[in-house]
Amino acid sequence: MTALSVRQVRFRYLTLYGLRWLPTGLLTPVMILLMQERGLSLSQIGLAATAQGLVVLALELPTGGLADALGRKPVLVVAWAVCLVSLVLFAVADSFWLFFLVWGLQGIYRALDSGPLESWYVDATLAADPKAEYERGLGWAGTVIGVAIGGGALLGGGLVALGPVGPISALTLPVLVAIALQAVSLGALTVLLVEHRPARGAAAVRASVAEAPRMVGQALGLLRRNRVLLALVAVELFWGFGMITFESLLPVRLAEVVGGADRAAALLGPASSAAWLANAAGAALTPLMLRRLGAAPAAALMRILQGVTVVGMGLLAGPVGVLIAYLACYTVHGASNPLHMGLLHRQVDGPYRTSVLSLNSMMGQPAAALGAVVLTALADATSVTVAMLVGAVVLAVAAPLYLPAWRAGRRGAEQPGDDHGPGDSVAGPGHPGPALDPAGPVDPVPAAAALTRTD
Repeated sequence: MTALSVRQVRFRYLTLYGLRWLPTGLLTPVMILLMQERGLSLSQIGLAATAQGLVVLALELPTGGLADALGRKPVLVVAWAVCLVSLVLFAVADSFWLFFLVWGLQGIYRALDSGPLESWYVDATLAADPKAEYERGLGWAGTVIGVAIGGGALLGGGLVALGPVGPISALTLPVLVAIALQAVSLGALTVLLVEHRPARGAAAVRASVAEAPRMVGQALGLLRRNRVLLALVAVELFWGFGMITFESLLPVRLAEVVGGADRAAALLGPASSAAWLANAAGAALTPLMLRRLGAAPAAALMRILQGVTVVGMGLLAGPVGVLIAYLACYTVHGASNPLHMGLLHRQVDGPYRTSVLSLNSMMGQPAAALGAVVLTALADATSVTVAMLVGAVVLAVAAPLYLPAWRAGRRGAEQPGDDHGPGDSVAGPGHPGPALDPAGPVDPVPAAAALTRTD
């Protein structure tokens, strides 16, 4: 695919990944406040934000198939250009329908952006060295995203503290800086991402659009035939449901223990930045866990530990205890995501990689919606603590779903020439299958941030 070395591929991937998330961090402190400043109520903000979820749910799989058929670079260029347009519109929007359009454009961006960069990194790494340990790069990406969002949030808060600059309000200033950074990111993408595609031009685009449904069908076929892949994607259902505990219920829980929403909001600003840095620290632990435990056992352990941290948020008294559990939750989250994604990548051939990633990501959407309805209703009917405990159990019970990947890795170790057991086949002859992780004994997505999520 590319003449780049493994190190060059990793450097370019991490650079682009950091640039991709830095504007999101900048918008974190001002997104809701700016829409309120422009006249929207909280209910209107919530309604406008639904545009993103609906668009992502509709386009996630088709755009994944398009990226596999057409190529990752052109899809990413379009995605990042759409994001740039949405940020420009966000800077000037002053009505509900304009903000609804902003969120709709962000939904298009998220659907197009979900998977292609990571797929390019894995395929380019394997092209440079079929035995390369790409899980390490995925772990470092978790560190990069934590630093980018955490650092961007601090920078955004600092820009707001500077106050208005001429006619530009204090809350608009971070948006303008985010626009400039998004333009830089788009330029860097066109230079750094090298991809050799078999066909170009309008004919290639038409053929790729026609091919996209077949790619989606192949990805769904993989899911039906591969027990390991099916179990891994099912993990996303439990995570999507349980994440409501630390995305939506944590602020309410914190308000309970500090005695008011205003005091909780004041604490959540710096706590959110610290949480993303904790996420980065957790991702940095990935190579150690791969060496000591192997990917599948480590991923299962992280799911259990994340449930334990949510129990801590629900039961610990006082803001210090709740915030310590919150930071621990994000540390575990940072460690678990690269482990899960590394396991997922080992179950699929390159031609269908982005489609499978999109399918994995899409599973979290309905699960999160169900979790939001069930857990918030449970909190109203009983207490926030009870709802968080239920969510914690849901997060933890996903751990056994990593057993098929662990067993497949054991079979691969015992039978190096035959990595697949019955029912665990993947598309394409010659695929290495669930091979033993090079860094361990066996082989095997955070609070809502700005206008996008990171799963």
